[in-house]
Amino acid sequence: MKTILIITHTMELGGAERALLGLLNNIDYDNYSVDLFLERHFGELLTFVPEKVNLLPENPAYASLGVPAAQVIKNKKFLIAAGRYIGKKKSEKFNLAAGYSSGADVNINYSYKYTCPFMPEISDKEYDLVISFLTPHYFAAEKAKGKMKIAWIHTDYKSIEIDKKSEEKMWEKFDKIVSISGEVTKNFTEVFPRFSDKIIEVPNMHPADFINKESQKFEPLDEMPQGSIRLLSIGRYCVAKNFDNVPFICRDLIEKYSLDVKWYIIGYGTDEALIKSKIKEAGMENSVILLGKKDNPYPYIKLCDFYVQPSRFEGNAVTVNEALILGKKVIVTNYDTAKNQVENGVDGVIVPLENSQCAEGIAAYIRDEEKQKKIIRNVCEKDYSNASGINKIYELMR
Repeated sequence: MKTILIITHTMELGGAERALLGLLNNIDYDNYSVDLFLERHFGELLTFVPEKVNLLPENPAYASLGVPAAQVIKNKKFLIAAGRYIGKKKSEKFNLAAGYSSGADVNINYSYKYTCPFMPEISDKEYDLVISFLTPHYFAAEKAKGKMKIAWIHTDYKSIEIDKKSEEKMWEKFDKIVSISGEVTKNFTEVFPRFSDKIIEVPNMHPADFINKESQKFEPLDEMPQGSIRLLSIGRYCVAKNFDNVPFICRDLIEKYSLDVKWYIIGYGTDEALIKSKIKEAGMENSVILLGKKDNPYPYIKLCDFYVQPSRFEGNAVTVNEALILGKKVIVTNYDTAKNQVENGVDGVIVPLENSQCAEGIAAYIRDEEKQKKIIRNVCEKDYSNASGINKIYELMR
């Protein structure tokens, strides 16, 4: 039996985490043994990890990465606290010199880079395959033993601020790099051309049976009542998802196009206060509704009339495929990787990112019932689970 170790942060609600569930649900456990290492045993999706997966014990050293620095010191993890402090100061210096607006990706990269030397081995086993599922990938590279090591790309590398030299040293330690789409591959290799020969493409896998089953567990009519056209978006409250512009797009739909819509958003994150302020600024308190975190988002997807992904940038939006699996009418903005997920006018609609043009495109689709019927027929004929992608992972161990 072949052995696999998968390393990631937590099982919080997020696209990458649900993509991991898709991977785990497609593995043949009669022939492959899987250990899962989470830095912290935390997250709403933890209960959905398949029973045949062996969840390794939480390690206090790795758990120290996700808590306030004062707590790390209180727990007497002084070397890890020192590594985090060094990483923080070095990232601040780098971000200032680079003129980065946020520097969030550099911050987390440096935090892992400078704490890695003080971390214990994840396991004393040597695995046939070690998978680092979410960046930064230092721990899989340095703290796990594997005959083959691979690391996943989940984002558009042309749209984020990074320390290229630091990341290059991280990526070079892996035998293969998994990209989730052609556009993600293109943009990653433009930033890191030397890794072109390491890339393999494995689209996000989705457990279609599981998604359909979960979608039928309840009907959230109390939160998404009948009457208005129900638009739904799901994702972290962050720059990438563009939820701060939703109130202004929604206002145009109501005032300019006379549509009776309510736009629901499921998620959480650092931009919550910003989004709420934009809702107030646009006067959309009764039309843009933040539903917060949901352990099971699928009944909400099933109930909505249109699933909308209004992102500034994406690697490969997991929720778009989940909505398609549930047979929904999908609208996405024209981010770089959009065409890898939706064929415009065939199984979804791609609209411009700019607010007024975005509203115009959404309104046109809402009003075109014949186009909706044609697209839904196409959606129902296609398999969006990408289950065959697991074979590419198996091939790495042969």
